[in-house]
Amino acid sequence: MMLIPCPHCGPRAQAEFVYERTLDSVVALDAGADDAMNSLFTRTNPRGVDEELWRHTYGCRAWMAVRRHRVTHEIESVQPVGPEALP
Repeated sequence: MMLIPCPHCGPRAQAEFVYERTLDSVVALDAGADDAMNSLFTRTNPRGVDEELWRHTYGCRAWMAVRRHRVTHEIESVQPVGPEALP
């Protein structure tokens, strides 16, 4: 089981979190149709480090950007996410 360091609550079990998606699949509100289609349906699927959007659903309910290695699950960093941080 992974321990995810919540910026507000400290390290917590993965069971308290919900994975949402990779950050590159978040579409800006003013994005054109082609950009939205590319972001949603033609993303890469890297085996290395990727940035993901997680929510501490069974804790403080905060959204956070987690930089995690997809194979080893090693977490490099966790940043709180607010509306100003999304594209």
